[in-house]
Amino acid sequence: MESESTELPSANAAFDASFEHLATVRTDYDAKAQAYAAFIGDAFTGSPLNHVLIQAFADLVQQAGGGTVADVGCGPGHVTAFLRDRGVDAFGVDLSPQLVAAAREANPGTRFDVGDMGALDVATGSLAGVLANYSIIHTPPDALPAILGELSRVLAPGGHLLLSFQALADAEGAVEAFDHKVSPAWRYSAGHVVSLLGQTGVDEVARLTISPREDPVRGFPQAHVLTRKAPA
Repeated sequence: MESESTELPSANAAFDASFEHLATVRTDYDAKAQAYAAFIGDAFTGSPLNHVLIQAFADLVQQAGGGTVADVGCGPGHVTAFLRDRGVDAFGVDLSPQLVAAAREANPGTRFDVGDMGALDVATGSLAGVLANYSIIHTPPDALPAILGELSRVLAPGGHLLLSFQALADAEGAVEAFDHKVSPAWRYSAGHVVSLLGQTGVDEVARLTISPREDPVRGFPQAHVLTRKAPA
């Protein structure tokens, strides 16, 4: 009697989907690394509101005694350099090898690693601060809780986490895909992100929401959420 052959679904289907997504983001940014690096630095420095909570983040890290800070999704290193210019011991991590190469070239002597923000090669509780400047936007909704959990894992008790992202105007909303020019992206409500962080022991300290009128491209509000991990 012939046995019936049945192909079973992969037990690692979720992992496979996540891996494929990471590969897509890496490939997309590698392909546009030069153009992106030329654009993003000027876009960052040209908008003073982008710096408000980053400056506060740097000051809080210094007031707490300093320590190492990770800029995750660092791109060509413009925010890493901003932090280091303010005395913060910052290093960068990015998924794209081409962007990491650009960051190293622009910032000789500063540490930049190729890595996945969802699986950081950093000891648990070892960082004084973590910053993710418009890098969680490439995280699919199903993966966001795990990503935020990883950022919390590496943060020392009392350490600060700053997230910036295109946000939803509807405070009650959770997520919506949008047409990012480089790679698939989602915008989240600030309340949703804060709620997920709260489940990891990280609580909101301050929030800056920039009016959608200030975004001439899509008319999205921009959220900058400063949080702190509970003290030991």
